Amino acid sequence: MLSVHVSTQLSSAPGPHDLLGQPAMTSLAVTNPGSLIQSVDWVAIAPPLIAALAALAVLVADLFLPAGRKKALGRLAAAGLALALIALLPLVHGHARSTFCLRNVTGATDNAACSYVADHFTLVFQLLALGGALITALLSIHTVDEEKLPGGEYWFLLLSSATGAALLPASRDLATLIIALEVVSLPAFALVGLRRDGRGAEAALKFFLSSVTATAVMLLGVSFVYAATGSLHLSVIADGLAHAPAQLKTLAEAGAALTLVGFAFKVAAVPFHFWLPDTYTGSPIPIAGYLSVVSKAAGLAGLALVTTIAFHTYAHTWGLALAVLAAVTMTVGNVAALRQRGDTPHSAVRLLAWSSIGQAGYLLVPLAAAGYAGATEPIGATVAYALIYGVVNLGAFAVVAVVARTAGSRLDDYRGLFARRRWTALALAFFLLCLAGLPPGVIGLLGKVVVFRAAIDAGLGWLAVVMAVNVVIALYYYLVWTAKLFAPAGADVAEVVEHRLPAPLTATLGLTALVAVVLSVAPELVLQVVGGSLF
Repeated sequence: MLSVHVSTQLSSAPGPHDLLGQPAMTSLAVTNPGSLIQSVDWVAIAPPLIAALAALAVLVADLFLPAGRKKALGRLAAAGLALALIALLPLVHGHARSTFCLRNVTGATDNAACSYVADHFTLVFQLLALGGALITALLSIHTVDEEKLPGGEYWFLLLSSATGAALLPASRDLATLIIALEVVSLPAFALVGLRRDGRGAEAALKFFLSSVTATAVMLLGVSFVYAATGSLHLSVIADGLAHAPAQLKTLAEAGAALTLVGFAFKVAAVPFHFWLPDTYTGSPIPIAGYLSVVSKAAGLAGLALVTTIAFHTYAHTWGLALAVLAAVTMTVGNVAALRQRGDTPHSAVRLLAWSSIGQAGYLLVPLAAAGYAGATEPIGATVAYALIYGVVNLGAFAVVAVVARTAGSRLDDYRGLFARRRWTALALAFFLLCLAGLPPGVIGLLGKVVVFRAAIDAGLGWLAVVMAVNVVIALYYYLVWTAKLFAPAGADVAEVVEHRLPAPLTATLGLTALVAVVLSVAPELVLQVVGGSLF
């Protein structure tokens, strides 16, 4: 009979190092080498735990609240996400913390293999995941009412997916990574399908089938890696691959390649991007924004962890593969965005969808540079750009949600928006200039400079040239959309009656615009978040 005892005792003994090289604090109370008795660091796991508890609270509250008071579920979900964000504060200062660890593991850092590590890398991605989910929740409050979506199910699914997104960057073994990835994805399928029309069902089906296929391939790769190394912990896998017998090297290499497929799908890297445009246009607009930021950030975090820790032995190989993938992804995304016509239904959402694929290519550049450099320093550039992209892209989707309420979701529906909604038009113009990397969107320019430098420092000059060409291509469609905002309104748009915005929508627009402006005025805030070592 196996007896496992869990207590709340915390330990300050030094343990493994985090992804950025900082010493980690492990939470262990092991009485003998083979024992599974250990304490749990509740402070370290608090952010995803609070989000999960909030999801359960919403589900239970939905059973008892009368129909007239269901709107309170949205406020409860937003409060839960805000509380999860507050739970990050005790983890900001001091050493990284680890829990769910096994001692005396051969090949592990400091002889301990941990499944959950709350280090600097983890906290930044948890900030992005939970912050993005909170903005999505604020953006969704009016959508749930206006589109008559089932509130209890919607908020439960959103919180569940956010829980997986917060858990994934802290995961340090392949089993936990896969579980977290599926917790992000499975509720997202249902969220896309909650729209009660043909587009919602089609989008959910495409999303589901492509994701299941990618997951199956990834699980096959994980089984190969486990067969070659005998472990699922990332640090132990790294040691196992470095000392794998010659007869197992082919199996290990195949396993590493297949394992990356699932994360490439979540990032929407080409050729795993085909599901994304139709899924975005068929989803409720807040969910499209959520998928473009939070879901993408989760996949990016998993990809960074697996490549730089577990598959460090193959750094040069996956570095070249990611460099090619980044070049193809940004090119396909930006060229396809050029083809979006202003009079096509849902062209605004489709343009943002293709733009997010192009942005995914930029996000992959520092990961490729990390492979070439054989170090984790370039990862900071990915973290910085992900934070910047998350804020401005969610802001752009918030404006799309505002315009779609009265005018529509075509690009032509934005013609003359400045005359109808001055501050909304100015906010969208600022978001688009940030995405393009043009002043006054200084924070967007900073993000691109950081990514450029990571590529050049790693000796990837050709990739920097490809990125420069794509930035120029993207300038065209971002500036064309911006110009529409200040152009004279068309006859079909001039008669649109603009109503007062709901308070949650106003709060979302104000919050995202404020953060983007503050970061543009004080870009050093981003550098401090990612460790201050980008330049």
